[in-house]
Amino acid sequence: MTVNEKTETARPIDTADNALLTLAIEAVEELKGESVQILDVHALTTIADHMVICSGRSARHVKRLGETVIEHAKKAGIKPRVEGMSQSEWVLIDLNGVMVHIMQPVTRAYFQLEKLWDMDAAGDGDSQATH
Repeated sequence: MTVNEKTETARPIDTADNALLTLAIEAVEELKGESVQILDVHALTTIADHMVICSGRSARHVKRLGETVIEHAKKAGIKPRVEGMSQSEWVLIDLNGVMVHIMQPVTRAYFQLEKLWDMDAAGDGDSQATH
């Protein structure tokens, strides 16, 4: 799966963003991260241009997915900032332009990050959750 297959964006993705996205996607797919979503949030926030959100089946799977993303980043010369690795319920990895969220399914369903960052859903006035 390539970055361009996963993202629908109104602006071209620059080479650095493309490399970071590819790194994150390949790392989570290497260990079968589930329900991988990529969000283009450059117009919504300054903390990142893109967010990669995926689920792990258990705390051990979430932790191992996070370790794999970190390993790939370090091999590419990136020093990622990491939160949540000890609990492994929600691991957040900042790749400086791409934020990677790896969550257990219950945590992901509770926080609904995709809905939070989806401007199309926010603009339609419908407050009901859709699944």
